[in-house]
Amino acid sequence: MGVIEVMFNKKIDVSAPIHEMISKRWSGRAYDANKMLARIDIISLLEAARWAPSCSGIQPWRFIVCDKASNKSSWIKALDCLSEGNKDWAQYAPLLLLSCADSKGPTNNINRWGEYDTGAASENLCLQATALGLMTHQMGGFDMEKARNSFNIPIRYIPMAMISIGYQLTEHKIPENMRDREYSKRERNSLDINFFEGSWETPVVL
Repeated sequence: MGVIEVMFNKKIDVSAPIHEMISKRWSGRAYDANKMLARIDIISLLEAARWAPSCSGIQPWRFIVCDKASNKSSWIKALDCLSEGNKDWAQYAPLLLLSCADSKGPTNNINRWGEYDTGAASENLCLQATALGLMTHQMGGFDMEKARNSFNIPIRYIPMAMISIGYQLTEHKIPENMRDREYSKRERNSLDINFFEGSWETPVVL
């Protein structure tokens, strides 16, 4: 077993080495509201998502970019779609993205892989954010229909997640009421719970 140091001295237990972009990525909430994102960094995030794999290469994802610095009205609309608990901390993130998945294929057939592919694009984006020194947090806690209406999203597209992006607060500035959550231990199931060797529920061999 190895131990890898990540942000705020968080550690993760791994059975084999993994790339630091994966080990460093975690969903924090303590954003620095005074640090906006450079436009080139926003485009870099979108490029990372653009080059995600997709079934038959149809790229079913769509992202609505709500940058507080350049389009505050769209950012406010996105924030207003969040659950109250998420609004409490996401209000300090300078960038909110809404990911959407196309439920139809090129011939108007049902695309059952669209949501999967959109998740892959979103993770590409989050890993690129980590590489740029940014923090991301993907949220399912938002009003889907409110988002659909606020952003005029066609019915064939499924709003999947709101993603907050920004710079993390320096450690000494994290509010007391956020410290427990920000410093909580990162945990995952052991490999044998989720990964099977050759047949269902046969634990993978370490």
